Amino acid sequence: MRAAVLTDTHGFEVAEVPDPSPGPGELVLRVDACGICGSDIKMRHHMPSGLVMGHEFAGEIVACGSDSGPWREGQRVASLPIIGCGVCPPCRAGEPAHCVQADLVGVGGSSGAYAEFVRVSARETFALPEGFDPEMGALTEPLAVGLHAVARAQLTPGTRVLVVGGGPVGLAVTVWARQFGAGELVVSDPSPERREAAGRFGATSVVDPTSGDIGTGFDVVFECVGIPGMIDVAVGAAGLHGRVVIAGVCTYPDPFTPITAVLKEITMDFVVYYTRPEFAYVIDAFGNGVIDPEPFVTDRIGLDGVDAAFRELDGSRSQCKILVLPGT
Repeated sequence: MRAAVLTDTHGFEVAEVPDPSPGPGELVLRVDACGICGSDIKMRHHMPSGLVMGHEFAGEIVACGSDSGPWREGQRVASLPIIGCGVCPPCRAGEPAHCVQADLVGVGGSSGAYAEFVRVSARETFALPEGFDPEMGALTEPLAVGLHAVARAQLTPGTRVLVVGGGPVGLAVTVWARQFGAGELVVSDPSPERREAAGRFGATSVVDPTSGDIGTGFDVVFECVGIPGMIDVAVGAAGLHGRVVIAGVCTYPDPFTPITAVLKEITMDFVVYYTRPEFAYVIDAFGNGVIDPEPFVTDRIGLDGVDAAFRELDGSRSQCKILVLPGT
C-alpha cells in the first residue's frame, strides 16, 4: 500500500509499505480520511524514521480477524487509535489509552492512517451513522479530545469559561463547552483568523492576548496551546476555587508560580485522549445533528500533500483541520 512515511529529517515521503493484516479481535480499514493533528506536528520530531503517523481516522472495513465480533466488510466506521489488552483495569473501565500494553496507533506504536489501510481493534471500533459523510468520521477523534477535557471540568449552566488557544483542540473544547451550558465563553488567541472562527464555534467573545488583558476570575480555564508559559497564564486567569484543565501537549518543561494557585485554591487537571463512551458520544452527536464537524475542515489533500501540509501547519494559524484522503 501507499503511505506517507516519516523520514530521518522529520518530513514525509510517499512510499510503498506492506499491507496490514488483522490479528484476532482486529480489523483492517481502507482509510477514507485522516486528520492532521497538532500533536503530530510536535511529536514527529521525536518519532523514528520509517513510522507511518496519523491517528484521527475513519474508513471502510476491508478485513476482519478472528474473534472480531459482528463486524463485516463494507461497514463505515471510526476507531480509537489504540489497541489495548482488553482485560486490564483501564481497558475494562473504557480507558484503553491507559492500558499498560497500549499500542498507540500512529504515534509511536503501530502504523497509522496516513496510508491507504490501517489496522485497528474491533473492540474500539464504532459504526458511523447511516448516510453520514465517511470523511467526517475522522473528526470523531479530535472532538472526543475536546469532549474529554470539558467532561473533566464538570461544567454547570452559566459557568464562566476561558479557552486559551483557538486551534483545533481549543475549538473542539469551545463547541462542547457551549453544549454543556457555559455562560460567558471567552477564547484567547493571537491569530485574527482563529478569533474569527471561535465566534462561529460558540465563543461569546474573543481576545488577542498580545494586545489586551485576557481577564481573570474565570470558573474554568482550558489550556489548549501546549507551549511553555501557558500553565502560568491559565492559573493567573482562574478565579477563586477555579479549575484549570490542561489539554495542550507541551513537550518541554513549563514552570509556573504555585503560590498563585495556592492562594486561589485552584484545582488543576491534566487530560489525555478520551474514554470509549466519550468516543461513542461524539458519533451519536454527529448522527443526531447536535454537532456538525464539517466547519472544522479547512482543506483536503492526498498522500502526496502531507509533507507540504505539515510545513504549512507548522507556522500557519489560518488552517483548522486538514484531512488527508489516501484514496485520492
